Amino acid sequence: MRNDLAGPNRHASVDRPPPKAPDTSDEVLIGKIAAGNRLAMQALFARHNVRIYRFVLRMVGDNGLAEDLTSEVFLSVWQQAHRFEARSAVTTWLLAIARYKALAELRRRPQAASSERESSDISDPADTPDVAFEIKHRGEILRKCLARLSREHREVIDLVYYHEKSVQEVAEIIGIGGNTVKTRMFYARKQLSKLLEAEGVVGALS
Repeated sequence: MRNDLAGPNRHASVDRPPPKAPDTSDEVLIGKIAAGNRLAMQALFARHNVRIYRFVLRMVGDNGLAEDLTSEVFLSVWQQAHRFEARSAVTTWLLAIARYKALAELRRRPQAASSERESSDISDPADTPDVAFEIKHRGEILRKCLARLSREHREVIDLVYYHEKSVQEVAEIIGIGGNTVKTRMFYARKQLSKLLEAEGVVGALS
C-alpha cells in the first residue's frame, strides 16, 4: 500500500514547465512569411492593414486607390519578406513600402495629389452620440488643416503623431537626415497649430 501511494506522489512532484506561448511578433511573422506561411501573412495583414491604409489614404486622398495600394503593399511583403534584414521595425519597413507606392501613384496620376485628403474613422461603440459627434467634428477640422500643409510637412506629422515613429525611424522611411526631419517637424507643428487655432482648436499639439 505504501509503495502504491508513493508512486503517483513521486511523479506528481516533478515540475513541468508550462508550454511556451507562440511568438507572434512582427519579426517572427516576417520570417514565417519568407518561408511561405500564409497564416503568418494573414496575421500581419490583420494587425497592420488599417494603419497602412490610413497612411496611404492621407497621401492619395482617394479611398478606392488607398485600398488598392494597401493590397499592393502587402503583396510586396509576401514577395519580398526574405529581404527584410530587421535593421528597423517591421512597421517602419511597411510604411516605407507604402510611401514609395503612394508617391509612385501620385507621379503617375497627378490628379490624385490634388484631391481632398480624408481618412476613415473607426468609432468607439462606447462613445455617446454627443462625444462621437465632437470627435468626428474635431477630426474633420484636423484633416482639413493637414490637407493644407505641404506633402513634406504632412507626412512628418502623420508618421510622428499617428504612427508614433521616432525621428530616426521617420528619417529611414522618408530617406532624409534626422536633422531635416526635426526641421520639417518644427515648421509643420508651427503651421498646423496656426491653422487649427484659426478653426477654433487650441492646444491640439501641445
